Formats: sequence, C-alpha cells, structure tokens
Amino acid sequence: MTKVGVARLKAQLSRYLEVVKHGEEVVITERGRPVAKLVALRGAEQSESRRERLARAGLLTLGAGRIRPAFFRPLRGPASMGTAVLRALLEERADGR
Repeated sequence: MTKVGVARLKAQLSRYLEVVKHGEEVVITERGRPVAKLVALRGAEQSESRRERLARAGLLTLGAGRIRPAFFRPLRGPASMGTAVLRALLEERADGR
C-alpha cells in the first residue's frame, strides 16, 4: 500500500493512477493523517487497452520512457533528398518514360 499527501497526489496524479491500475491501493493523507483511499474499480482489468493485451501476449514490448524530442526532427543528408528524387520521377512520368 502506497501513502501520498494531497499536494503530491495533485502534482503527480497520473503516476498514482498507474499505481492503482496495477492493483495497488493508495492511501491519501492530509498532514500525515489518512483521509481517503484510491482503489481500482472492480472489473477494471477487463478494460485493459489493446496495447496492454498485445504486450501480455508477447506481441508488443511497451516502452519504458519518453521519446526524445530529437526523434521528431527532420532528417538531414541523403534522406532529405526525397523531394529531388520525387521531382525527377514525376518529370520522367510526364515525359512518358
């Protein structure tokens, strides 16, 4: 069982919801005194996502972190020459080659 203060729970709610989704109970405290308990709803296991089902079946490996921003930056070099290649291909098609 995990204990968390109200302020930390508010700041990290998504994290504690994941804890609850994995079957653990979270006791919410106010000034060190327990005031509430966060628990998963019955039948919540049945509402697992397709991604989770695929992972459980061994068909998918879930990532453990965040994707770095550099992943989304355009490529440089030969890979960025795609427009020139496309232009040449379209010209050849227009010429009937």
